[in-house]
Amino acid sequence: MSVSKIKTIVISALVLINVFFLAVIVIDTVADVHSERQAIENACAVLNNGGISIDPDNVKIHGALRALRTVRGDDAESVIARAILGPTDITDQGVIYRYDNAERGAAEFYSAGDFEITLNDGAVTNAEGAVKTVQKLLRGMKIEISEITVSGASGSETVTATGAFRGVSIFNCTIEFVFKGESLETIKGRSVTGIAATDDGAVISSAGTALLGFLAWSCRNDVGCGHIYSVESGYQYRVSGSFGEGVIAPAWLIVSDKGRYIIDDASGEVWPY
Repeated sequence: MSVSKIKTIVISALVLINVFFLAVIVIDTVADVHSERQAIENACAVLNNGGISIDPDNVKIHGALRALRTVRGDDAESVIARAILGPTDITDQGVIYRYDNAERGAAEFYSAGDFEITLNDGAVTNAEGAVKTVQKLLRGMKIEISEITVSGASGSETVTATGAFRGVSIFNCTIEFVFKGESLETIKGRSVTGIAATDDGAVISSAGTALLGFLAWSCRNDVGCGHIYSVESGYQYRVSGSFGEGVIAPAWLIVSDKGRYIIDDASGEVWPY
């Protein structure tokens, strides 16, 4: 048999092997999706029987989320400050970094990711509308978000942005943009400025487990919840050190007729959000 024929047979065999493994992966993925869907439907049935109505289609999952380490990102903080204030003078006050621009305002950043920017009147206006102005500022600040909401009347609006990592919400990292008249008055909230992968981070549990845990908690505390509007997997930010060390850990956000709740995926603890 010629060498060319042998090569052809080998290549054909490798192609068939790859097709076989691809088929196995697809079958396993479909089976996993079906299994997860069935678990969600079963959990929703239990909640419905327990007096809490919920539609399985309103459960949103972002895959196998894993806990990730966080560190303080001084460079990211500088980008945020200068996107709003322009050139600044920086003062290191220990765990607090202060950025000043005499014409525009000042910003203070804390080790846990909290910050506040106070702006001089007219430094930033809402000429394009509050939401569009905030979206433009966030792009300059290099902050990823998953959601924007608006509260208050025209002329005294507060635009709230929920932070995200690779398209997934960090539920307890929100930033408020407070407008007074046509001017942006303050920006305050929390942003995780440095996130690093880790090999030993906990992986999120199933949505069914989270829902059943919420039902048990609701019954124990006599919450009186009658309807769940949405359930979403995501992250919550926890600080573990004095210099910004921490973790974004898997969590669940439940929006109900009694309010919004975050479920700590590792402990099952539930608290209002």
